Amino acid sequence: MNRLAELRHVLDTSSDDDNPSPESLVRLMENVLHIAVVGLSRNLEKAARRVPSYLAAKGYDVIPINPNAERLLGRVSYPSLENVPGPIDLVVIFRPDAEAGHFVREAMNHPEKPAIWLQTGIRSVEAVNAARKDGRTVVQDLCIFRVHRVLMD
Repeated sequence: MNRLAELRHVLDTSSDDDNPSPESLVRLMENVLHIAVVGLSRNLEKAARRVPSYLAAKGYDVIPINPNAERLLGRVSYPSLENVPGPIDLVVIFRPDAEAGHFVREAMNHPEKPAIWLQTGIRSVEAVNAARKDGRTVVQDLCIFRVHRVLMD
């Protein structure tokens, strides 16, 4: 199976039929360097820790966003996106549906206009629709780890 067909298969696992195309996901992942992770966990067992650790190991600049931690993955952890002093290309959100919309809107207000990614099981239809209407690339209810693994093989 080729890479795009595999990505289509992964996309089929999402509940959002409006996620970007496989080709758009390839372009996104090829152009991303700085990834802010909202809800990066201190708990080594959680996906919100394992997935960002994987991305950091693959060479991405992972920026922890967690107001309850001073450092994560050996990096300064910021209380919110607005506190990050450097560039952000992508915001990955590991927060419950009820909180995700707030972080989508916070990402929309960021001056660099980063792409936005809500991990598997996380949806915020109203905020995501607003971000897409604003021209943002937004992925929801999809695992960035699974997408990246397809791209790396």
